[in-house]
Amino acid sequence: MSKSELVIFDCDGVLVDSEYITSQINAELLTKSGYVTTAEELATRYTGLVLVDIIKAIEKEANIPISAHLIDMSESLFMERIKTDLNAIDGVRQNIVHLRLPYCICSNSSSRNIQTMLMLTDLYDLFAERIFSAPEVGTMRSKPAPDVFLYAATQHQVDPSNVTVLEDSVHGTKAAKSAGMRVIGFTGGRHAWSGLANSLIEAGAETTISHHVEFPAVLETMKY
Repeated sequence: MSKSELVIFDCDGVLVDSEYITSQINAELLTKSGYVTTAEELATRYTGLVLVDIIKAIEKEANIPISAHLIDMSESLFMERIKTDLNAIDGVRQNIVHLRLPYCICSNSSSRNIQTMLMLTDLYDLFAERIFSAPEVGTMRSKPAPDVFLYAATQHQVDPSNVTVLEDSVHGTKAAKSAGMRVIGFTGGRHAWSGLANSLIEAGAETTISHHVEFPAVLETMKY
């Protein structure tokens, strides 16, 4: 078995509990735009995708046009709501403090949003200079493309097979697996649904955890 030399964390839904906020906002906006949906449905089907890709998928499925202005509206509402509604996922700081491997973030969110969320949740000191935003680095292709994961591995001079990724979404898990990395699924965010663990395993995660406190033991049992 390959030896882990780098740990990559997704941000939304893994470090900060933001995915349920995003799903609520987008469900409200999409419903007003003529595509009736719920936060739970969006979380189940689209967690891990950027909004522009979600809109493209919905337009193709429902055969209805959705204004691109919705993206700006969603961003504006999100930045307002996180000021009062955003929390860190329990146990993140303890996990990172005891981690004895290099680590970083690979996220579809913008670096500006990642920094803001980490600062609001008092986590930024742990991840400053360790942030890779998929739309801003390398090929600038977002997950489910594997590019941001491969870019981070290259920057750390680590073979992808020696990277472990903690992901909460099916799309992110598939991206990491496509990059040749090992994945642990995370189900501790408020957006998680009852079948998420099984979905992550089916997407390629070797196991799942629901609390950060479980992470060190899982690394050990995976025999890195």
